[in-house]
Amino acid sequence: MNTGIRLDKLKEECGVFGIYNNDDLDVARLTYYGLYALQHRGQESAGIAVNDNGTILHHKDMGLVPEIFNDVVLNHLKGKIAIGHVRYSTTGASLRENAQPMVIKYRNGQLALAHNGNLINAAELRTQMEESGAVFQSTNDTEVIANLISRYRVLSVNIEEALTKVMSEIKGSYALVILTPKRLVGIRDPLGIRPLCIGTIGNSYVLASESCALDAVGAKFMRDVNPGEIVLIGEDGIKSVQTETPGESRLCIFEFVYFARPDSRIDGASVHQARIEAGRILAREHPVDADLVIGAPDGGLNAALGFSRESGIPYGQGLLKNKYVGRTFIQPEQGQRETGVRIKFNAVRNEIEGKRVVMVDDSIVRGTTTRRIVQMLKDAGAKEVHMRVSSPPYKYPCYFGIDISSSKQLVASNYSTEEIRQMIGADSLGYLSLEGLLKTPKGAKCGFCTACFNADYPMEVPKEGNKFACGGGRL
Repeated sequence: MNTGIRLDKLKEECGVFGIYNNDDLDVARLTYYGLYALQHRGQESAGIAVNDNGTILHHKDMGLVPEIFNDVVLNHLKGKIAIGHVRYSTTGASLRENAQPMVIKYRNGQLALAHNGNLINAAELRTQMEESGAVFQSTNDTEVIANLISRYRVLSVNIEEALTKVMSEIKGSYALVILTPKRLVGIRDPLGIRPLCIGTIGNSYVLASESCALDAVGAKFMRDVNPGEIVLIGEDGIKSVQTETPGESRLCIFEFVYFARPDSRIDGASVHQARIEAGRILAREHPVDADLVIGAPDGGLNAALGFSRESGIPYGQGLLKNKYVGRTFIQPEQGQRETGVRIKFNAVRNEIEGKRVVMVDDSIVRGTTTRRIVQMLKDAGAKEVHMRVSSPPYKYPCYFGIDISSSKQLVASNYSTEEIRQMIGADSLGYLSLEGLLKTPKGAKCGFCTACFNADYPMEVPKEGNKFACGGGRL
């Protein structure tokens, strides 16, 4: 496990992208740009697959998007349809064979699949298939989905029937983009836990985890894929198949708290505006006498701005983040953790010295990095540091794609707010209420999963510790 300077942050899920070309478009390059826009959702591996007259070409590797792709690679990936993926595995090894898109060959041809989400019955399905002779090349739940699709596709009259049968078998969260010899397919789980949207470029179609990726490739937002919807895009245009859904959708609320890029819109609501509103409500719920409001980069910046606007306390940049400290940063030894934090973050002494500071962040997961940053601000001369969190206490593990397998890892599950305040060394600590958080995605056309705050899981989940990964971790 990474025991370095990112312990207080939940990992960013995975991101998917797809494009069907009805114009004169370079689908591989557009997919590259789309993945670049979704890089925040996963920094461990990335890949692109294209359909070249029925043959699927692909390239994937460990690393960031610009580390994996160059002109030579992209020039080789020529075709009419493309899909792409950026990955973060929530559990299990980070290995090249788990990178996506997953490409398989079966009796009907080839298939490529990219997945954001987590199946809670993947191990059970895999065991059943292995007992009937299936052989798996990776350790991720995405290959389970691909195997099911290939099996049902051979037995079914058409792909719609096959995909509907697959959806009846798998349980959990998933946003899928699938590349077949003739089509680009998008699927969203029946509860809509993971986001997926549709855009257009001229006569061509784009699928993406977030609308910011549509903007990056010059696509016009069309709509969100509905929970339980299968979208099939081919020569005859776009076709929708709506499968059975259990009722109210349950989009992961953390998309608005932290995961999504601020310039995205998801299910009718602006992520930026939701975070501003979270800060406003936080200021009303936990007012404080202070001289300056700052945000913890990058997750707390929008909420800090909202806190400042509501409270009237001036907003400032009191904490800077080194943007070049990323995936390849060599973690300090155990005795040098403070050095690691100072390399990634630094206080702006002239901004905070002698002032009572409100520091806003999106969450406190384990508390270790928060404690070091609070101390850093005080070492730089802050008279007081008041911690404000733009989400409720994170108490329960997620089974739908976030890298927390046990409540034992969560500081709010084991300590009271006052005990956490003492642990992080803040002069006061206030969390946004769940009621307040649910008011933040203004205009949202969906319900929300809030299980990480209140254990209200949208389906029966495994026992703690028995988790699988976000589209690519170990089973």
